Amino acid sequence: MESIERIISELIKFRNERDWEQFHNSKDLALAISIESSELNELFLWKNAEDVNVDKLKEELADVFAYAFLLAEKYNLNVEEIVLQKIKQNSEKYPIDKAKGNATKYNEL
Repeated sequence: MESIERIISELIKFRNERDWEQFHNSKDLALAISIESSELNELFLWKNAEDVNVDKLKEELADVFAYAFLLAEKYNLNVEEIVLQKIKQNSEKYPIDKAKGNATKYNEL
């Protein structure tokens, strides 16, 4: 948890030093996640997955994480807690005996 808190703290410091909080409303942070996710997807477009430029992958993935962390912080959400809760929910929706090795959606298992 400590490293996530440090990341969020550094993001907020970076943002505030530039007076960018005014642009970081919930809608725009959510849109930024979507746009950065699209840029991440673009790295794989028309290529085999193993041909991706890993340096660009790191940059785009960091952008997705950064905006997601800022959005979570805006709502005082504990990132570790919400991700672990989602894993728990998914483990109930996708029991090992039905889901192992199977990409079928939970409601079709």
